[in-house]
Amino acid sequence: MSGGDRIALLQGTLDLIVLRALDTMGPLHAYALAARLAQVADAQLTLNQGTLYPALVRLEQKGWIAGRWGTTEHGREARYYALTAAGRRALKGETARWRRLAGLVERLLGDEA
Repeated sequence: MSGGDRIALLQGTLDLIVLRALDTMGPLHAYALAARLAQVADAQLTLNQGTLYPALVRLEQKGWIAGRWGTTEHGREARYYALTAAGRRALKGETARWRRLAGLVERLLGDEA
């Protein structure tokens, strides 16, 4: 994909994407999380450290994820992030909010194709 074909994230959607990824994939360190999201998004979504780390800090401060130090598959120390019970509740609420927003945008765009 060219740079112009990549998808820009709306504010708040990254939090939802991270919560969902941790819910489905289990605890991950930031590099593995970014790599997995890029793979699932077919390289249309690339997350750099300046984008992903502030989201992880924000989610941890909200109590929606918890970080712990561990060793990667390559023997390096890394912080692994996991969803908390509050994060699971937040994921449900954020998913419902996103679906309402997506439905609204779809209605506003109409049948343009």
